Amino acid sequence: MTTNLMAAGHANVAARLERLPMTSYQRWLFSIIATAWFFDSMDLGIMTFVLGSIKTEFGLSSAQAGLLASSSFLGMFFGAAIAGMLADKFGRKPVFQWSMVFWGVGSLLCGFAQNVEQLMIFRVLLGFGMGMEFPIGLSMVSEIVPTKSRGRYVAILEGFWPLGFIAAGIVAWLTLPLIGWRGIFIALSVPAVFVFIVRRYVPESPRWLEDIGRTEEADRVTSKMEHHVMKASGGKPLAEPATSHDTINRKDRRALFAELWQGPYAKRTAMLWALWFFALLGYYGLTTWLGALLQQAGYEVTKSVTYTIYISLAGIPGFIFSAWLLEVWGRKGTCVLMLIGSAVSAYVYGQVATAQAPVEQLIGAGLCMQFFMFGMWSVLYAYTPELYPTRSRATGAGFASSVGRFGSLLGPFAVGLILPVTGHTGVFTLGALSFAAAALIVIVMGVETKGKSLEEVSA
Repeated sequence: MTTNLMAAGHANVAARLERLPMTSYQRWLFSIIATAWFFDSMDLGIMTFVLGSIKTEFGLSSAQAGLLASSSFLGMFFGAAIAGMLADKFGRKPVFQWSMVFWGVGSLLCGFAQNVEQLMIFRVLLGFGMGMEFPIGLSMVSEIVPTKSRGRYVAILEGFWPLGFIAAGIVAWLTLPLIGWRGIFIALSVPAVFVFIVRRYVPESPRWLEDIGRTEEADRVTSKMEHHVMKASGGKPLAEPATSHDTINRKDRRALFAELWQGPYAKRTAMLWALWFFALLGYYGLTTWLGALLQQAGYEVTKSVTYTIYISLAGIPGFIFSAWLLEVWGRKGTCVLMLIGSAVSAYVYGQVATAQAPVEQLIGAGLCMQFFMFGMWSVLYAYTPELYPTRSRATGAGFASSVGRFGSLLGPFAVGLILPVTGHTGVFTLGALSFAAAALIVIVMGVETKGKSLEEVSA
């Protein structure tokens, strides 16, 4: 072992990880986590493109279709909360693996549903697996990537969400006339097996291992990471980590939820829960119904899928711009900008869609809306895990995501109820008001974390 690595043994894990340069090794770990993110997005986003077909096949009312669209979010509500606590207690890696089992089995069973009641149950199971995924993936990326790159990489991770959504639309456009919505759900269960296998190569979080007192294992995992980084950087010696004589404050891990409401974390938790609730209520209330709303407005199935794919393309520059702005301007300002942009563009899109404007105007307004909404996602996922200490990071991110899933559950169902009464205008006004409320909450209660290590933020 080199002198560099031996010297690093006298520093804590955080200091050793923070001084590592970003190399192909960390990017490889990141890509494994991001691959699952991509396929999760496909499974969740596919409902946007097949809801109209399912609604027709089962003869569902708007309220029933909204309830079906919301069912996966019920599973995500429980999955995110439970997985976060389990990951802080038993580790990131095992919970990470189990999420794949629920996700794959749920998607497969959706393809064999004989009625809408069965489909709802299987979508809940699928959602449970996807809900487990989010807090774990966020925590692992945040704890592996050093401060100078953390915000950008977490934002890029979220960028796989619009890519998965667009891929879902392309898959629906190509295969829906051939294999129907059932065949699509069955096909989407296959990637779960692949991801389950490759995820075995992602190590346990050394920050978490050190935090619970498994210091020898934490040192071993960190040393392996240092070795891989040195190898990936052509054998260049690593910078000396900052040494520390501080002891880690290991609190009773049975009280992790209570810690979310103590000291400085109480205000952060209140802010995050309200932010996630309103942001996801607006996003999923609109996005889940985009295809079906276009069909109801008179566009045929193929065109509604095509137009939805077109406007979703703006999500790619949206998350790239947001990822850049996070490190240049900061988390709080970027979050507010994306939320206000989402509110304004959603309202404008509703007016254009209602007025039966030319297709060019419809797509233009939709592009603006998706640009800001997917940019908003990047900030949410970069910002949330930074606001909690390692011992309760997954719990905090999990419950914030879980509260957001309640908004996700309520959004599509609320749209199904108000659509017959208010039409398209009321639907998109509801989305705009939700985004505006989220922006106001961040302005009043948000804190800035740009340029700070995880330990500094939670000190």
